[in-house]
Amino acid sequence: MKISEFVHRHYVTERRARVLSSHLADLIPRDARVLDIGCGDGLITHLIMRLRPDLSVQGIDVLVREKTWIPVKSFDGRHIPFGNTSFDAVMFVDVLHHADDAVGLLGEAIRVSHHTVLIKDHTLEGFFAGPTLRFMDRTGNLHHGASLRYEYWPRQRWNRTFESLGVKVIKWKQHLGLYPWPARWVFDRSLHFVVRLDVE
Repeated sequence: MKISEFVHRHYVTERRARVLSSHLADLIPRDARVLDIGCGDGLITHLIMRLRPDLSVQGIDVLVREKTWIPVKSFDGRHIPFGNTSFDAVMFVDVLHHADDAVGLLGEAIRVSHHTVLIKDHTLEGFFAGPTLRFMDRTGNLHHGASLRYEYWPRQRWNRTFESLGVKVIKWKQHLGLYPWPARWVFDRSLHFVVRLDVE
């Protein structure tokens, strides 16, 4: 393992998973059936379940890894292989900026969700935001074979998309504290958000 991979895994990835699982666990409805789209190895959802044992979860991903923390099925990245309102909550964690058709995939998530959609992603806001996000994306995803499209949106575009799809923003969290000091000053800023959307 390269030293950069070791540092990223222990200095960034594990902390990020713990912090995100706490943010997301607070936003999921009680006793929900949850679908994690683009779940990777499922670690974040596994940690959510430790905080929220009332939940049941299923993961889907384009690239199913050999070892996963939750049950994971393969899908094509566009069409979610479940019927309408099959889940109470659906979530994306740093997935939509990798999608070939982010709006279409979000529409699919709304279709299969009975109540809630959760998104953790990025906002293209502030000084040097684009290069910083591209660096984080390459460092965190290249060795997993993920598609790197670098499709980051400003908050205004996120809000327009939510409105066009008929979902309501219930909670928007920024400044998530994903990174320890001093990395937080460079990599947190206003670049990350978690949002809870309710399906109307």
